[in-house]
Amino acid sequence: MLANILWAAVFIAGTSAVSVAAYLIAQKFTPVGRDQHRDMATAMVSRIGALHGLILALVFAQELAAYQRLEAQVAVEASAVADIYNDAARYQDPNASAIRRQMLTYLETVLDDELASLGKGDGLSATAWSAWDVAYRQVLNLEPTNARQQDLRQHMLARLHDVSLSRDVRAAEAGTSIANFFWFAALSGVVLIAVGHYIYPARGQSVTLLVLFSAYTGLILFLIYGLANPFSEPMPLQPVALVNLAEALNLDLGRG
Repeated sequence: MLANILWAAVFIAGTSAVSVAAYLIAQKFTPVGRDQHRDMATAMVSRIGALHGLILALVFAQELAAYQRLEAQVAVEASAVADIYNDAARYQDPNASAIRRQMLTYLETVLDDELASLGKGDGLSATAWSAWDVAYRQVLNLEPTNARQQDLRQHMLARLHDVSLSRDVRAAEAGTSIANFFWFAALSGVVLIAVGHYIYPARGQSVTLLVLFSAYTGLILFLIYGLANPFSEPMPLQPVALVNLAEALNLDLGRG
């Protein structure tokens, strides 16, 4: 929480400083005749402000949707792992017990290795893929002796494919990022809106209102930045479903 507050403060202070600096520079280079440009400046600020707000709203909505989609996919992955674990128990064969242990190994590998790897921009962990592959081979090697075991084996294979799909979604979401031109457009909007207010005297009220606008813009930019980087600070994804499942499987296997 403290780290998030500090990150937000940096964005707010940065956008406020850029905005006030642009405003004061515009004031310096237009010392007289400001009233002659009032109508034009007001129209420019209104149009740029509307476009600026629309860009921020669209990008924020896009990043929030992607973040929520990733959260939902983590829940799907946890459900798939739980199904495989439970189906291995229902299979009632000594060879299936290794599958249960392997699914816990997979979960722990994802939590301890892969999420950190994604946060560093290194992509999906090869170790986690290896753990998944071992589980997949273990299921393939099962030799059903009745229809019940045949159905359970097929279901475990299908759920392992679901886990693989979830991993691909995780990689895709981690690999997408806000293009540099968005940040250029966002900061340009802040600067142009501030410059457009040069017609107003540099008094306490004017500067305060400009800082309030800039601070709010900085807060939105902070949220966009945080949502665009779901595996790193300042707003890393919390894989609660995977953590809770790993704890439950540890307890079930007597390793808690």
